[in-house]
Amino acid sequence: MRKIIFFLLLTSCTLHLSAQNKIINKLFSKDTTRHNSFLPLPLIGYSQEAGLTLGAIGIYSFYADKNDANIKASQAYGVLSFSTKKRVQISFKTDVWTSGNNYHYIAEAKLLKQPFNVYGVGNSTLLVNEDEIDISRFRLNGELEKLVAKNLYLGGGLEYENVGYTDKVAGGIYETSPNVIDKDGGQFMFFKATSFFDSRDNVPYPSKGLYAKLQYAYAPNFFGSPNFNGSLITADLRQFNKINPKLNLAVNAIYEGLISKKPIPFYNLRQMGNDQFMRAYYSGRFRDKNMITSQAELRYRPIPRFGLVAFGGAGKVYGENSFIDTDFKPTYGLGARIFFDLEKGLALRIDYALGEKPMGEKRISGFYLSLGEAF
Repeated sequence: MRKIIFFLLLTSCTLHLSAQNKIINKLFSKDTTRHNSFLPLPLIGYSQEAGLTLGAIGIYSFYADKNDANIKASQAYGVLSFSTKKRVQISFKTDVWTSGNNYHYIAEAKLLKQPFNVYGVGNSTLLVNEDEIDISRFRLNGELEKLVAKNLYLGGGLEYENVGYTDKVAGGIYETSPNVIDKDGGQFMFFKATSFFDSRDNVPYPSKGLYAKLQYAYAPNFFGSPNFNGSLITADLRQFNKINPKLNLAVNAIYEGLISKKPIPFYNLRQMGNDQFMRAYYSGRFRDKNMITSQAELRYRPIPRFGLVAFGGAGKVYGENSFIDTDFKPTYGLGARIFFDLEKGLALRIDYALGEKPMGEKRISGFYLSLGEAF
């Protein structure tokens, strides 16, 4: 089980009193005017794998054209964190909409070093096989899409990733399992073709509309075997419905599948579970060539600054011919939202989720404190 707890503190002893008052007034004011905002926050976190984590988050939310009444809100944010178990993360990401929402682009750079638990491959891995390794991951990703019809975008992108693994305990499942391919890590580059339909009324916190994205990515044999050479197909469907002014229903379904004539490296296998889908599950506890998940949320917002959420869903990973042989795993839980930017719908998210109870193990669960909605 993986538990990640992030505490976002609104003040610190290094900030002047005037700066503290500005942040507090920002969080509890009723201002909903269109404006750009920057919020730097100290970060303190804890995870079972990383230990105590210290760092900082900077969030810049803005409109590329303030004179455009229909333009969607853009965001840029960076994270810098360190931990007592030598976990280091440096990341930066932008998600930008231009005037008239004619273009949408994202750019991301991420460096991550951390201890990581491995359990093998498949939808029925065992906790007793937990094997700790060190992972070093560097990722660059960029995508650009253009509006070609009402709410319909076409485009593409490029993604590069370099992953390195070091086994910390000899004789574990990571070393001995024949299903773990390319044990030292490797690299790949995806060329991506993307299409998506987006009629959401708001990106950070939609109350109505449809988002449907289909992406095909191909990794040429640039780096030689055993690096990944093949295709990745992803589909992401999200529907939002306003039941009444305070209650919304949101549903989401995701599919990811790998196609390759060669053995697929361990680090390319699809992983089920994180703070966005299949909450409660340790990301990577269950992994295979394909992953399919679904989830629904009831979002109740009794007052503008506060909301409650009940969610549930199911998902699984499976190999090429094992879809009907693997059972769907449940996820369900409750959450709360604290909105610090009313106009854009930006919020602090608190979720507690439960999953399945594997035979001979405790019920899988997870606690999450993060920024933004799960989907």
